[in-house]
Amino acid sequence: MADPVRLGCWAAFWGDTSTAVDQILDGAEVDYLISDYLSEITMALLARARAKDPAAGFVPDAIRVLAPRLKEIHARGIKVVTNAGALNPEAAARAFREAAAEAGVELKVAAVLGDDLSAQTDALFGSARDMFTGEALPAPPMTVNAYLGARPIAAALDAGADIVVTGRAVDSAVALGPLLHEFGWKDTDYDLLSAGTLAGHVVECGPQCTGGNFTDWDTVPGWEDMGFPIAEVHADGTAIISKPENTGGLVSPATIAEQILYEIGDPGAYVMPDVLCDWRDVQLESVGENRVRVSGARGSVPPTTYKVTATHTNGYRCMTTAMFSGLDAAAKARRAGQALIARTERLIAAAGHAPLTETSVEVIGAGDTFGPERRHDTATEAVVKIGVRHPERKALETFALEFAPMALVAQGMTGFFAGRPRVAPSIEVYHLLVEKSSVDVQVLLDDDPLAVTIAPGEANLDVGTPELAEDAGAAVAAAQAGGFTVPLRRLAYARSGDKGNNANIGVIARRPEFAEVIAQQLTTERVGAFFAQYLTGGVRRWSLPGLNAINFILEGALGGRGGTSTLRYDPQGKSFGAMLLEVPIAVPAAWDASGLLIRNRAAA
Repeated sequence: MADPVRLGCWAAFWGDTSTAVDQILDGAEVDYLISDYLSEITMALLARARAKDPAAGFVPDAIRVLAPRLKEIHARGIKVVTNAGALNPEAAARAFREAAAEAGVELKVAAVLGDDLSAQTDALFGSARDMFTGEALPAPPMTVNAYLGARPIAAALDAGADIVVTGRAVDSAVALGPLLHEFGWKDTDYDLLSAGTLAGHVVECGPQCTGGNFTDWDTVPGWEDMGFPIAEVHADGTAIISKPENTGGLVSPATIAEQILYEIGDPGAYVMPDVLCDWRDVQLESVGENRVRVSGARGSVPPTTYKVTATHTNGYRCMTTAMFSGLDAAAKARRAGQALIARTERLIAAAGHAPLTETSVEVIGAGDTFGPERRHDTATEAVVKIGVRHPERKALETFALEFAPMALVAQGMTGFFAGRPRVAPSIEVYHLLVEKSSVDVQVLLDDDPLAVTIAPGEANLDVGTPELAEDAGAAVAAAQAGGFTVPLRRLAYARSGDKGNNANIGVIARRPEFAEVIAQQLTTERVGAFFAQYLTGGVRRWSLPGLNAINFILEGALGGRGGTSTLRYDPQGKSFGAMLLEVPIAVPAAWDASGLLIRNRAAA
């Protein structure tokens, strides 16, 4: 049993930099190389690839970036765990074996199977409901994949695998699996499983925890060579997050806190297949330069279900952008977008097609992402994004053909860098729950089957923790008595992302004394009003006392079913946190006089 186990994350999405493997191997000592290539968008795109070629459906980047270093990885005894198998883990495992043979090394490669539930489509269709909206699937899906847990990965490592390739699994499983194997954690060691899941959650998005996407972006050095994260995890579940030597980036309690709140929903009931996580009292401590200790995770028995994503093709969509400069650029951009849609509607009607089912015009630079009340069409630089949807490809091909001619109508229109817009299938993502007992999880080690037992979980759990109560009046009145207002940015950090069609925004107080004022003034009503231009549901919020933080869920805020179906410029809510930091908060005058607030530097 090693202590600590050192895990280096080399990729956070399909298309991530190919330099991270070299960075980690040359600048750190690790026991495992792990990667998380899969998002819902990635799965949808790979579904399209597999539809064209049954041998496709996995992420070839994983093999490409590791192949040149496989001999060294073998010599150093480093093991590899990746979810690059996606929709075809057996093919990915074969590709790894071929790469190892070419490198002249013998590596045992395991594939984790069972997440693909397409054989159960008939059983699911007609009875399954979306876990967020309650809607039924509109048609048999093109792909159906369960989010598996970490135990199959541990079983493969227990059997001697050097490389483990999974299909769809929860992102953090690539870290928790090695920890189960190395430390012998049991399926009922819930606090430890939650701690290992937390370590995996922190590093799974690569440099997002080492200064990437950080609120105080101007304090982060070395954007040109951002360090990828290393998690040193101990047998008691505590972890130290760091990065390779001589790399850019920043590891601090604030950068780690932002990542902890990223896309977790209810922080006291973050549901994983292996454990129900409670991270409300997590503690962060700086223990050296670019080294942060993470502790305090708690866990309990998980439900008997797996989360499942199902993809469904619903017509076609087409999106494009153009740039405008000069006087009234934003107004011209808006009129160009609206005119192009009107022209398309006229032409497709004449050709006998039904009207467009959805349209979207967003003028970036004119305040559109902040809502109609914040628009300023006199902006002198703007980018117009135009999106349309229709059941028939041919109707949208008319839109694509008519885009460029608009440049002869709208003065100052330029920036056709992508050429003619591309019409693509609109792939919607549905989120379901299926019983673990109905999922046949398998592990193949060099094509030989291994036994794996999945803990069943507990039925009828009351999953969910109390939301943060609101009492804004007294705090605002007290702060405004002789005080003033400042942007939330001077009091807090923020990070945002998506949870299905919901947006998730985490807000962390810069100092403990700021937390109560923020919590009392940043109410669900206020956040809902700020994002009213997007919101179709309610706003929920929870407290994380250990991090002096609040986490928000904005229901139905992302305009679609996944990034491969929405017409939004920001389909995943990545900009929401940065926007929310503009909200004014009333503070006591004494705070400024005492130097508690960050100054109004460029980033503030």
